[in-house]
Amino acid sequence: MGGRHQGWTIGGFAFLLSIAGAAHGAPSQYSDMAPRDQYLIADRAEEIALAHSAAVPSISDSAGIMVLGPHGFETVAKGTNGFVCIVERAWDKPFDDPEFWNPKMRGPDCLNEAAARTVLPVYLERAEWAMSGLSKNEMEQRSKTSAKANTPPAPGAMAFMLSKQQYLSDDGGQWHPHVMFFSPHMALDAWGAGLKGSPVLGADDPGLFTTFFIPVRKWSDGTLADYPAPAGSSDHHQH
Repeated sequence: MGGRHQGWTIGGFAFLLSIAGAAHGAPSQYSDMAPRDQYLIADRAEEIALAHSAAVPSISDSAGIMVLGPHGFETVAKGTNGFVCIVERAWDKPFDDPEFWNPKMRGPDCLNEAAARTVLPVYLERAEWAMSGLSKNEMEQRSKTSAKANTPPAPGAMAFMLSKQQYLSDDGGQWHPHVMFFSPHMALDAWGAGLKGSPVLGADDPGLFTTFFIPVRKWSDGTLADYPAPAGSSDHHQH
């Protein structure tokens, strides 16, 4: 990995995995939201292609696709297999992440039907809040009472993040291609997550739910990831 510190965003939707180069809460160059157009992708076709790259073509070709517009995410294709693919932005990170407003962050994510129904709404709501000009503190306060943010993931909720074009933080950009599973709050060791030698990583956000991450060997284009698989808890830090 590019750094020893791993930050867990709210992906799958509750924690989209990212890598943070500094500890949460540390001073950041991203203390405020950048101009809104920096979070948008000018070429809509480019964002659609990036969203498709979150999963292998046999999944993403039939998935619904959403792209970020001036007021939040907009559906551009409904799909036929229950999956929905989007490109997450940095405001899906935890509120204390130093890159919460990083306009360069791009996290292609493709969620199955269960996750699209119970996890995706958190992403969509955060995007609406951000693009409407709410501050991070205002978003954090709203999330405490939001019905969407407090809905547990449905059984079987999962997502793919297999895009080689992912940019998850300024510390390395890419992480590993991985699959995420979302669960109501539970002990991480119930899945063996983070234990020495285990291929499963996990994080629990007290305000959202538990997410398990399983790195895989290949990107969505079929090429091998050209770095070692992440080690267990003895070699990584969760925040």
